[in-house]
Amino acid sequence: MRKNYILSLLCCAVISDLFSCSTSNNDEHYTEIPTVNVDLTKVPYQKLSDYKFFEGAIKNQKPALDVLIYEPASSLFTDYSLKKRFVWMPKGTKATYVSDGKILELPIGAALIKSFYYNNVQNVNPIGSARIIETRVMIRKSTGWIFAEYVWNAEQTEAYLDLAGSNTAISWKDDDGQLQTVENYRIPSEQQCMTCHKSNEQPIPIGIKPQNLNFDFAFNEGSKNQLLKWIEVGYLENSLPNSITSTINYTDVSQPLDLRVRSYLDINCAHCHQTNSHCDYRPMRFAFNETSNAASMGICVDTQDMSDFPAALKKIVNPKNSNRSMLYYRLNTENESYRMPLLGRSEIHAEGVALIDQWINSLDDCQ
Repeated sequence: MRKNYILSLLCCAVISDLFSCSTSNNDEHYTEIPTVNVDLTKVPYQKLSDYKFFEGAIKNQKPALDVLIYEPASSLFTDYSLKKRFVWMPKGTKATYVSDGKILELPIGAALIKSFYYNNVQNVNPIGSARIIETRVMIRKSTGWIFAEYVWNAEQTEAYLDLAGSNTAISWKDDDGQLQTVENYRIPSEQQCMTCHKSNEQPIPIGIKPQNLNFDFAFNEGSKNQLLKWIEVGYLENSLPNSITSTINYTDVSQPLDLRVRSYLDINCAHCHQTNSHCDYRPMRFAFNETSNAASMGICVDTQDMSDFPAALKKIVNPKNSNRSMLYYRLNTENESYRMPLLGRSEIHAEGVALIDQWINSLDDCQ
């Protein structure tokens, strides 16, 4: 008994971060590893920590048991913020494949977690540390998906439920050491979340499509195709097709220009510019599986009902002339009345605008 008691104490010391250990002279045992807590009768919780999505200090964003990190091939631009994305599903449940460009069908109880942050922030204490601004959570209940927006405190010790929406300022140094500032980073309200995350007026996720996840990601256990990783951990039915038509990283200059542009528009614009979504009434269809069609991209398509815009903008995309292209104009302005996307940014995405400019000026004239 003495030998077993000492062994129990040693185990507690080594793995105390993962196990809650209890010892006595008469009964040595371990309690279960803390697990994620998503009670569909009580969510959304008032505090992010109540879900137990993360181990240790939640600002470290270390995923708890069964919380899986993931990343799309291309990232939505949100005022140069960085993102960490995670998925969790209840035991014994799995997502199912629908099609390459449709979101995976996640089970009831599943949660998607997305934190927005900046590194090397200057208007925090201590200067140069990271700052998480918000964590967005989507949870699938039996009645459909719900939004839960969590705003982080200045101490980075907790994030609190706030669906009213707000703005904050952020200053940081980029990779080149240059000071960057966003005066009005927008933390969305519940209604603003709904504007982008909807189909047929029902809330839906955006990024978890097979076309966006079909590439290798550096997990802690090693690099692996993300869809295969989901299958490996039991989060996805093993029923994928032999090949998946996939988006690419639009920053990869080794890839063809048209694929980069189509991937950029898919992740930044397609959630609104598709049938039964917010911008259904516009002619553009920016989903990756639709943009092989030039008209879907707006190439040589006339603008309509745009009397408030400069008269020169007669085409959505005017080949060889970005300055006469409505698409370029709306991406290249900070004016909230005109800019696109409607939500999600207050700054111009210089790299994205340059990509669209290069693409427009590479196109053949309208015939």
